[in-house]
Amino acid sequence: MQPIIEAHGLRKEFGALKAVDGINFSVMPGEVFGFLGPNGAGKTTTMKMIECVSPRTAGILTVFGQDVDVDPRGIKRWLGVVPQETNLDPDFTCLENLLVYARYFGIPPPSARKKAEELLSFVQLSEKQDVNIEKLSGGMKRRLILARALVNSPRLLILDEPTIGLDPQARHLMWEKLKALQAAGNTIVLTTHYLEEAERLCNRLVIMDQGKILVEGTPGDLVRQYAGEEMVEADHTPPVVACLQEMGVRFEVHGDMVQVFSDSPKEVATRLLSTCNPGRVFVRRGSLEDVFLSLTGRALRD
Repeated sequence: MQPIIEAHGLRKEFGALKAVDGINFSVMPGEVFGFLGPNGAGKTTTMKMIECVSPRTAGILTVFGQDVDVDPRGIKRWLGVVPQETNLDPDFTCLENLLVYARYFGIPPPSARKKAEELLSFVQLSEKQDVNIEKLSGGMKRRLILARALVNSPRLLILDEPTIGLDPQARHLMWEKLKALQAAGNTIVLTTHYLEEAERLCNRLVIMDQGKILVEGTPGDLVRQYAGEEMVEADHTPPVVACLQEMGVRFEVHGDMVQVFSDSPKEVATRLLSTCNPGRVFVRRGSLEDVFLSLTGRALRD
């Protein structure tokens, strides 16, 4: 099976800034592949190169086996893109937005209308087909953008923060639709700052920082390797720190809490409770957020 996307030594420079610094990755047919990282890590720049809208500086990048600089028009024919910003045409209704977009792909009007009505039903917007964009909620707009991205029956969906700004109900509906698209054979590449979203959706992912890929793997494998299946959290007090130092376990202090990484989390918690007067202590499942913060740090990024 050949990769849908393949990159070797991919670079993108803006003057002295190395936005993407020699990365390697591949995306296989039918999988959901995620790019995670703090602001400025190079995720969106990488996505734009895949979309054939930003030329690479160096390296190799192929989509559907075609070089992105050789046949960008042919590649774009089979792409569906959900941008981070909401860029629907406010002068048109929901249905009209889809019909106008279909013209870019030369889809005949009768076929375009049938496809548009099917997609509005898929994203649960059939009753809004004649409503102007400005009267839609944020969640409805994001779902309509997903429908628009599917007008040309793409082989590859590229989603940049697909659920940004959505409430929990709308986010879960979007997850359901993306899972349905994957089940139908679509390949999906996404960026997201919602790490629960990445854990739920991605078969594989990379975490980037400063233009480089730090790690690659399945969410479960990365959590087991960098955070552990379970971890202990306790109030940050001198007795707790002294106890943990005596136990010889690895721990990190984050504000008023201490995170303990151990192969025996329940035993650590029991000892803290019995001998160290710790206040709050609990054992919880390790998460992709723990991995992300461990690798990229906790400092704010602009």
